[in-house]
Formats: sequence, C-alpha cells, structure tokens
Amino acid sequence: MLSMKLSEFRYHLPQELVAMYPAANRDESRLIVLNRKEQTIEHKTFKDILNYFSEGDVMIINNTRVFPALLTGEKEKTGAKITVFLLRELNADARLWDVLVDPARKIRIGNKLYFGDDQLVAEVIDNTTSRGRTLRFLFDGNYEDFKKTIQVLGKTPIPEEIQRLRAIEPEDENRYQTIFARHEGAVAAPSAGLHFSREIMKRLELQGVNFAEVTLHAGLGNFRSIDVEDLTKHKMDSEEALIEEDTVKIVNLAKENKRKVCAVGTTTSKAIESSVTISGRLKPFQGWTNKFIFPPYDFSIANCMITNLHLPLSSTLMHVAAFAGFDFLMKAYREAIDQKYRFFTYGDAMLIL
Repeated sequence: MLSMKLSEFRYHLPQELVAMYPAANRDESRLIVLNRKEQTIEHKTFKDILNYFSEGDVMIINNTRVFPALLTGEKEKTGAKITVFLLRELNADARLWDVLVDPARKIRIGNKLYFGDDQLVAEVIDNTTSRGRTLRFLFDGNYEDFKKTIQVLGKTPIPEEIQRLRAIEPEDENRYQTIFARHEGAVAAPSAGLHFSREIMKRLELQGVNFAEVTLHAGLGNFRSIDVEDLTKHKMDSEEALIEEDTVKIVNLAKENKRKVCAVGTTTSKAIESSVTISGRLKPFQGWTNKFIFPPYDFSIANCMITNLHLPLSSTLMHVAAFAGFDFLMKAYREAIDQKYRFFTYGDAMLIL
C-alpha cells in the first residue's frame, strides 16, 4: 500500500459538532466502539469502557501536565496588546523560552514586553526560529518565584479552534487537565485521558486492569496544519518524552500474556512507538521524538486505543486511521456525524479494539 495523501483526510464536519465545552462529568461522554476484527461499530457511553477490559489488561496513560502557557501583555512605548504563547523552555537558568507572538509582525529583536502590572518583563532576543521568537525573561527572583509568576499571570491554552468562538473560562483550568496529570510541560492536553474519572479508574483497577504511565509533553504540532500533499514530506515538531522501566515491565508482561495493551490517546501511542526493540517490545526512553504516524503503519506495542474524534486534515486523525484502518475509521466517522457525536478536544471518545 502506498502512503496516503493529505487530501484523503478531508471530510465534512458540521461546525456545531465541534465541542466548545466538556461533558458535565468526565466519564459521561459518549463512546463509539470499533471492533477491527468483527468490523462492528457500537454506540455506548464512556462508563461502558469497564465492559471491555479485564484482569491482566494494561492501559498506558500520558501523565503530562498542561501549564498556563498563554500570557497577555503590552509592548514597550506603544502599549500595543501582545499575546505570547510559551512553547518550550530552552534554558531555565537564563529564562529563555521558545514562543509564538501575536501579532508577530509588530515584534522586533530588542523589543521589551510587559506582563501583569510589570510583574514580568521579557526581551525579544531572536526573531528567526521556525516557531516564531525567543524571549529572555528579565526576572530578579529565584526560579520557583519565576514559575509561580507565570502560573499566576498565564492562562490555560485551550485550542485556538475553541478560543475563536469563546473566551477561556475558569473551569478550563481544571477540565483541560487529566486527573492523572503530574509532570508539567505540555501546551496541549492529551485529550483521550480527559474522559477518565477517579471512579472509573478505581473500578478498572478493581477488575485487575493495570495502569502504566508515560510522559509526552504534547506540543502545538498536534494542531499545526499540514501543508504538503505528500505526507512523507511533513515534519512533526519534536516533543519531549519519558518512558521508565516500571512501565516497560508492565507493558511487556501484558504483551507476553497476550492481554489487551491499550494506548490512551495518540500522544501515548506516539511515545511508545518511539521506543521499540527489534523484537517488538517496549524499552525505556528519555529524549525527544518527532514521530509522525500515518497509513500505512504497523504498530508494535498497543493492540487497542482510546482516542477522541479528530478534525479533518489533522495529524491525529491520520494516526488513528493508521491504527483502525482508513476505510473503517471513515465509516465510523460518518456514523458519528449522523449520530451527532461531539468532536475535538472536549468532545466524545472512541475505543478501537
């Protein structure tokens, strides 16, 4: 099979099906269930996930934590309003950050930007990075105080597609975060994990399901538009990942015992597929991955996946199509649209068996 083209991932999604808000309760989203072997599609609620897993099965979750990466400030002298999206910390000691600035055209090297009541000042020191800008924060206090200031001044970076239609609200701080988020560093939530409540996790554990954790600090590359028809020419942004020995042992034991190994989300799937031995086992990993998965692709680790319903032309849609099978997935998407499922980050869930 030849690799697929960008245009094949275009489908019509009515705007009203893009979820603006999460479900009232995390585990009460709808769940569309795809069985690849039987080629069946079922319509359930997320709480029904309990019926598909049993003792010895493993769910691999991404424990990254989203930080409040959106800062609103003013440019020196002109007082022009500036929004800064903190993408990545380049050097903690020097307070250097890779950022996007809006409006970008008004910012030059040497410009100073002021945030809050001048609680935070930044200087533009580089204008040429592929992502936008490099800022140096001019902050006298220690690193902990600096991070606290960002926590106070920053806002939750919900996706731009949602921000265009509504303001960031206080509840986003909690709901755009999984209940198992621990390691701060993401600018995008691992959305499949948003459906898990403490009750669901406890009940799965009582059924003998094991949870294994990975960390992949999801970046904006998950939302960045792809502008090449030939997908082999698309380059994903690098994301920092960590897979520890404990997770490796849990996952490989389940594989040996022919149990379900479920990747919760495309970020989790990307992380584990970035660290595979020649014999198809998971191995520890610490570093960066820019893995881009699209059909055709043979997965080595997970044999089932929980994910959301993704936007047309998105890299996450391509990842899931590689896992579910393109034709089967698009059939399921047509059903989901007919049944008025909610799409995107705050939308409903999909289980692929």
